[in-house]
Amino acid sequence: MILGTNDLWDENDPWARFVTNALKAKEFYRRDVQYIVRNGKALIINELTGRVEPKRRWSDGIHQAVEAKEGLKIQADSVIVAQITYQSLFKLYPKLSGMTGTAKTEEKEFLKMFKMPVIEVPTNLPNIRVDLPIQAFATLRGKWQYVREEVESMFQLGRPVLVGTTSVESSEYLSDLLKSRNIPHNVLNARPKYAAREAEIIAQAGRKHAITISTNMAGRGTDIILGGNPKMLAKEIVEDNVLPFLSHDTPDVETEGESTSHKGLSKIKLGPSSLALLAKAAIMAKYVHKSESNEWSFQKAKSAVMESIEMSNTIGLEKLQERVAEVTEMYPLCDAIALAYATVLKDCEIHCFDEGAEVKTLGGLHVIGTSLHESRRIDNQLRGRAGRQGDPGSTRFMVSLQDEMFRKFNLDTEWAVRLISRITDGEDIAIESNAVVKQLLGLQINAEKYYFGIRKNLVEFDEVLEVQRKHIYSLRQVILSGDSESCSEQIFQYMQAVVDEIILGNVDPQKPPKTWDLAKLLDELASLGGNLLTETFKETQEEDLQSSLEQILRYGSVEVDNFVLPNMPVPPNSFRGIRKRTSSAMRWFAMCVDDTSKKGRYTNIVNLLRKYFGDFLIATYLEVLQESRHHDAYIRGIEVCFSYEYVYVVLSGDKAPLRPMCSLWRSRSYSFLGTLLVMLQSA
Repeated sequence: MILGTNDLWDENDPWARFVTNALKAKEFYRRDVQYIVRNGKALIINELTGRVEPKRRWSDGIHQAVEAKEGLKIQADSVIVAQITYQSLFKLYPKLSGMTGTAKTEEKEFLKMFKMPVIEVPTNLPNIRVDLPIQAFATLRGKWQYVREEVESMFQLGRPVLVGTTSVESSEYLSDLLKSRNIPHNVLNARPKYAAREAEIIAQAGRKHAITISTNMAGRGTDIILGGNPKMLAKEIVEDNVLPFLSHDTPDVETEGESTSHKGLSKIKLGPSSLALLAKAAIMAKYVHKSESNEWSFQKAKSAVMESIEMSNTIGLEKLQERVAEVTEMYPLCDAIALAYATVLKDCEIHCFDEGAEVKTLGGLHVIGTSLHESRRIDNQLRGRAGRQGDPGSTRFMVSLQDEMFRKFNLDTEWAVRLISRITDGEDIAIESNAVVKQLLGLQINAEKYYFGIRKNLVEFDEVLEVQRKHIYSLRQVILSGDSESCSEQIFQYMQAVVDEIILGNVDPQKPPKTWDLAKLLDELASLGGNLLTETFKETQEEDLQSSLEQILRYGSVEVDNFVLPNMPVPPNSFRGIRKRTSSAMRWFAMCVDDTSKKGRYTNIVNLLRKYFGDFLIATYLEVLQESRHHDAYIRGIEVCFSYEYVYVVLSGDKAPLRPMCSLWRSRSYSFLGTLLVMLQSA
């Protein structure tokens, strides 16, 4: 009664769908986990990479329900015109191959889905990374406290630490814990203030005392170099010294991101030449800013610095020095910035090399995983951040029995809690028991099998649609790339298909013609061509058609080449030319071998009826084209548009090839031929 309806499942007022989506949005779609709110929009977070995907929207009304939940402006529902699974898309290629470091755990799926074996290539240098045993905790609070303690101990040693979390919410919770202990760190998640500086944060995650919290490290695309990335460091130093003089605008946090924290990191020692060139570049930037009347925006200033850095990477140091030394009327700002970057880069390379050697002696990068993912592959991607190219490193995963994955797959947490209570008195103490770890890893494998089963069923279902998809897209290709004759042939097939649907819906080949609903058949066929066919058949009665069919029954044989029903209107003489006559003969042959229609004693009479009215409709259309005196290219364009609309209808609605058009136009109170004629006259 609150919703103003007595039936939630009423087709005309489907409240059930809205209520179901509202419940899903409230319980299953969590802010800062599945999505974030930015600029009045709900943006989806990719569960694998942790990145925001602004162009994606959930379908079936889920996104609208989430927008209503957050009090945002509800946007229109997305319409899927065509779709294909990744598996079916990959199978379209004659050859498949790929390279990844984490495919071994999915070896069986690759072999079963794509018939692709997984070959393990040994590493270039020996892997000396230490993968420490998984630690299990009874509660979330105990796990997070232990993570904080381990991060703090590594920070005191000077080892860089990378902490991987599964959601924005978890990363910010851990960030608050570290802030309470005054531990400097950087956060990388889907929020714009962090995501905009993604490359800078990851590039410096290997420096001494660096602490980085990241949401889902898969696909970050930036390698972690022990000691830091000298190119990124040099770029930051140049920007910090030049941008304040070149532009007085405040950078937008939404687009430029929050500045990277360098607290706790060693300061880079720059030589006298680097300091002098930085000062010279800053003076030139200040002069350019004052001399130009238009205020430089922060984005324009940053672009100028980036162009200078790119120029420095392509032009040698000696060439840059020559260009700066040349006396010109204009101050060589870009050249000065490029030269300053080149000299600062040398100092940064020395600093990073020395610091990298020091980090290696301390044990390298330490990676902490705060939860097991539903796929071992994602966990291995996080582990692989440490110990790259023969560097030392270590990894540790910490899980809690209250983690989302264990709740989702109904782990017997009571059994695990009882086991932990027997081992230790404190629920916040880490357990490395083989029995507990084996149970947790077994659950992870079961989760992989569950999702593999879903993907397998999806592929099996999609194989059924693949036949139809190939037919439709081959038809689309014929329309777009074929000549005028092939496109016209498609139009003839559509017309014949519509005539067939009307006739087969009103006659029964297993019963004699006198039992057929011929009056309805004539009315529906006459409506196809608008006034053209209505005028032609206005004097034709049901009895005339009945008499004509009875005469055919008495014939021993019929010549189908120029077949006309006795005592019925004669089609216009438009089938001139060998191609059009061949088209008519091919359609007759298709009727004779049609296995989809109902068979009976009077099948031949039904086929002759189909041929007569199909030829009549097509001949009338050809006659109208001849009388219209339109140019062939113009007619070709109209026919392509009409045919392409048919393909669109099949892709977005009815999947039956060649026959949805009749129902479409009749349901809209249009005539088939009339619609095409309107397009010819008004396009």
